[in-house]
Amino acid sequence: MAPTSATTRGRLDAPETARQSFGDDPLAVRETDHYTREYVGGLVDKWDELIDWDRRAEAEGTFFVDQLRRHGARSVLDVATGTGFHSVRLREAGFDTVSADGSAHMLARAFSNGLTRGHVLSTVHADWRTLGRDVAGRFDALVCLGNSFTHLFAEHDRRKALAEFYAALNHDGVLVLDQRNYDAILDGDAGGNRTYYYCGTEVTAAPEHVDEGLARYRYTFADGDEYHLNMCPVRRDYVRRLLREAGFGRVDTYGDFRAVDGEDQPDYFIHVARKSVEHTDGGTDEIAGEPAASGRAD
Repeated sequence: MAPTSATTRGRLDAPETARQSFGDDPLAVRETDHYTREYVGGLVDKWDELIDWDRRAEAEGTFFVDQLRRHGARSVLDVATGTGFHSVRLREAGFDTVSADGSAHMLARAFSNGLTRGHVLSTVHADWRTLGRDVAGRFDALVCLGNSFTHLFAEHDRRKALAEFYAALNHDGVLVLDQRNYDAILDGDAGGNRTYYYCGTEVTAAPEHVDEGLARYRYTFADGDEYHLNMCPVRRDYVRRLLREAGFGRVDTYGDFRAVDGEDQPDYFIHVARKSVEHTDGGTDEIAGEPAASGRAD
């Protein structure tokens, strides 16, 4: 159920069930809108066990706060609020933060988590593809974290979402978007043993099936409960190209909160995309820590 003090505009409604349903062939479920039937009450109730807020905060440090301050941001739209971890951290760091999500269950938990920590989150139930309809105003920064972007299975959905993100930013705004390192997973080079994102010690998250069009992850909790998420394994340079084609003037990419080592395989990539072309250093972009790319990001 959506929080009573939240604005819950948006056409996607989370089902009132505690269990997931992927039908007779879970590997065939490759559609964007299905995520609202994946983040059901049972999984949302356990999501914070997976994250472990204290360990997650220690793992990522001040990376996101530092990035936003570096770009002079004051107002931030968190479009993948989840259970509220980053929205609360951004508020604690002094940012004027609006919290959006497509899952009403997640927003309800985020609102409750915020209250527990002394914050009244400004929550909006929103579909990224109609973000401008659901969320009023423009922001200095927009964050899309937690591998959330890879719930979009169709390219037209990805392009529409990025166009909406771009439009929601002020002229000199910045988008911070992360994704799992699917390149390494698809190419068989992933270690998958780091704990920067899923820091809960009593929970395991492992790929059950991976192909070029689907990454199906199984989440196993200490009490034996299992849940799944179906995501689209988009590659790093493809996402960078989409960001450039959406109009962002420069895209810098980091791995696990630091510059990318050419021989390292980070668990996550973090793209920092700047809207204004006036700060593009000649229109190039780069993998942070590697030489600048020339023109195309792919």
